[in-house]
Formats: sequence, C-alpha cells, structure tokens
Amino acid sequence: MSSAPIETVRLGDCGLELCRIGCGTGTVAGGKESNQTRLGDQRLGDLLRYAFDRGIRFFDTADDYGTHGHVARALKDVPRESWQLVTKLLPVGSQPGPDMLTPQLPIERFLSELETDTIDLLQIHCVFDADWNDQHRGQMLAMAALKERGTIRSHGVSCHSLASLETAADEPWVDVIHARINPFGPAMDAEPDRVVPVLQRAKANGKGIIAMKIFGQGKFDAAQRAESVEWVAGLDCVDVLLPAFESPAEIDEFLAAARLR
Repeated sequence: MSSAPIETVRLGDCGLELCRIGCGTGTVAGGKESNQTRLGDQRLGDLLRYAFDRGIRFFDTADDYGTHGHVARALKDVPRESWQLVTKLLPVGSQPGPDMLTPQLPIERFLSELETDTIDLLQIHCVFDADWNDQHRGQMLAMAALKERGTIRSHGVSCHSLASLETAADEPWVDVIHARINPFGPAMDAEPDRVVPVLQRAKANGKGIIAMKIFGQGKFDAAQRAESVEWVAGLDCVDVLLPAFESPAEIDEFLAAARLR
C-alpha cells in the first residue's frame, strides 16, 4: 500500500510545484546509462515503484542517463497528474545524433520515450561555461516556445561549475536550477560556503532550486549521508532535495534522516 504523497513545494516565480523529495536516476551517468540503469530493468523498475509507494512523486531523468523508458514503464499504471517529471537534454552539439545538432529540440522523441504529453521541467544539462546563456540562446528560445505551447511547464539549467551557476542565478530565462550541494564538498562546483550565497541570490531572484549530489555522487558513508540530508534540508535557498537512490534501503534511510517517514 502506498504512503501518502510527500508535500509539494512551489519553485520560485514560475509556478511549478514539485514534491519536496525527488528520485534521481543519474548516479555516475553518461552515454545513456547510469548506476540506476545498471541495476537492470526489473530492479530499477522495482526501485522507482518503491519510491512512489513511499510517497515520492517527483522523478528526475535525462536523455544522457537513458532512463526515460524505465520511468515510463515503472509508472505506466499511475495517473500522470499524480506525479511530476523532469528531464534534461545536453547543450546543442555536445551529443551525437541528428536531433541534437540544432536548437530544434528532440521533444517528440522525449515525449514518446516518456509516454507523456507534458514535461514538468526541461533543463539544459551539464552547463560549464560562464557564457552558456549566450552559447545556447537558440536552444533557450526553442525551450521558451515549448513552454508557451504548454508542452513543458518550465525550463532552466543543470549547473556543473560555479561560473555557470553564477550566470544562472541572474539569467531571466531560468525558472529552475539544478545545483550540486552538500556540506562536505565532493561532486560540487566549489566549497559549500561559496555555493550557498549564489543559491541564495538565485532564490532571491525568483529561481527554484533543486539540490543534487546530496550523497556526493555515492561517496558518503551512512553517517555522512544522514548529516548531509539534514544540512541540505535546512538551507533556506533549497526547494527540493534530489538524491539518486540505488536501493530501497537508501530510500528508507533518506526519508528517516529527512524526518519525513
């Protein structure tokens, strides 16, 4: 029997609402695979359904993770309006394939793989440069057009450097930022005391903040994971916590540390 859904929170000024806790699928990811896909279809499907049954209603995917189909299959019998979906596409030209070489986004493929008509949040994935908003302006305009049509509900970036995060904090186009944050520093863009003020500025500018790499890309032991969860959950600049689980036990551990179950 499923638990009651974990609370939803409003992200910034864009109006998007997401479950306070997400289920990531991109640990050590790239080239259409991740630690989650390496579990195999059945185990990953069971993991995703376990997250749902424990009250998690936000599922984070990416084209580069290869997890679109896994999420669609795991939740195929769940009403789409009862859960939220996020995916990401790499910047134009950074991934092989004819549908990734122009600002004309591969949205029809994404919708087909995800078996949905609407994506709650579409992110430009893994931006590094301070001028990413100039480099990828065409891609940004195409995403804005999708938002106008209602195909996506919001858009933004997943940042992988402090310079790109600084830009995202002030870029008017950005609705939501995926930011790497934990109290210990692994898999982050800079030390926590340098990252947190940027997130606070972004929050003040009306951006929603999704905290990723809470487990330091799988580097933390149980005590560190618990400390990280409590610390990140206490930040006033974070809306949503996005751990990437690899087992049902990790889900239970996380929810206990977050004092949600």
